Amino acid sequence: MRLVDLIRKKRDGKELSTEEINFVVRGYTAGELPDYQISAWLMAVLLKGMTRAETATLTHAMLHSGETLEWSDFPQKKVDKHSTGGVGDKTSLILAPIVAAGGLLVPMISGRGLGHTGGTLDKLEAIPGFNVSLSAAQMREVLKKCGACMIGQTDSIVPADKKMYALRDVTGTVESPALICASIMSKKLAEGIDALVLDVKIGSGAFMKQEPDAVHLAELMVETGERMGKKMAALITDMDQPLGQAVGNALEVIECIEVLRGGGPRDLLDLSLELSAWMFYLGGRTKSVDEGRQLATQLIRNGKALENFRQMVGLQGGDVRAIDDISLLPTARYRLGVVSRNAGQVAGIDSEKIGIASLLLGGGRSTKEDVINPAVGIMIHKKVGDKVSTGEPLCTLCYDSSAQLEESRGLAESAYQVSPAALLQKRPLIHRVIQSNKNENSATQP
Repeated sequence: MRLVDLIRKKRDGKELSTEEINFVVRGYTAGELPDYQISAWLMAVLLKGMTRAETATLTHAMLHSGETLEWSDFPQKKVDKHSTGGVGDKTSLILAPIVAAGGLLVPMISGRGLGHTGGTLDKLEAIPGFNVSLSAAQMREVLKKCGACMIGQTDSIVPADKKMYALRDVTGTVESPALICASIMSKKLAEGIDALVLDVKIGSGAFMKQEPDAVHLAELMVETGERMGKKMAALITDMDQPLGQAVGNALEVIECIEVLRGGGPRDLLDLSLELSAWMFYLGGRTKSVDEGRQLATQLIRNGKALENFRQMVGLQGGDVRAIDDISLLPTARYRLGVVSRNAGQVAGIDSEKIGIASLLLGGGRSTKEDVINPAVGIMIHKKVGDKVSTGEPLCTLCYDSSAQLEESRGLAESAYQVSPAALLQKRPLIHRVIQSNKNENSATQP
């Protein structure tokens, strides 16, 4: 079998066999196939696409390119959630302790932020001492004691994806739905889970800006997971404004603690409850999503979710005192309000601009090598539909250095669209739910 023949075959829009796809993945992982040929193959996939069967085969091959985790000695169902990323997207830190406190196992492998979107690992590392680099044996010990563990991808888990993604990033082939699906699903399925809930974002702060693109990707990932014997559901959720009020790693940790205490912003609470509810339902813990939502609410109210978070933080080396005393978390030295130039109603917020503004303050990465300042970020005071007066703060920049302050301030100010006061129709937080490739439109928030 020759790779050049497979490049031609995919270039001509033909379907690759299981053996051919396995040849590509095995050969590249082993270093037997050169980057320039794999680059050509990836571009052919981007331009010509893959069938659902091809996508599932590619996911399976990548999944088994390295170590997979196995939890058969744990009696409870294993569940997880994956988000395609956004600005202020911090639900993992809330729902993992909720679902673990409710009796399911959550072996979560998370990622870091790149560009304007935040990463779960970066948020966790804002907690002094928190260790996201656990071995499989250490992960098992944490799961035994509290049911939830949150770590980063190791070199031995899905090495094919690590190599292939690095190549996609520099060859203009990131945007292929089939390659996105295989990348996400191979990593999540390597966790040894029984069920997966997907949070697919759409809007100005999301990777997918348009709903049809998000729906296509969600359906592809749901079908791929089901082909591999997993229970799946995808929620298409709004990212046309930041989620919650905090953007920035330590700021977002504080906001998650507030939600686990029973407070926090309503949109963040609602989405966390809904994602938890679907995890409970797919994991067989509840008989319906409604029952799952009620259970999640109860676990926040009785303090069990917060206690589970405290336990996980301690088991992974974090300073648990910071949960009760947030002054122990990194804090920016300076604050600057961004005020409205006119009165009216917030008609829109460009989430991507807010994310980039936070990045410029030091809260994110332009490259994987950049060092994040966990203390900095942006606090959002006005959301879409809120009334605002001239000179009233729209958001506050929390910063340590004035190096790029003016650029960040300009971006944050331009992100807001303020119109003369008028009744605006609020966008739903959850647009629809996709399960078994059937769409159900959700007209109301949970």
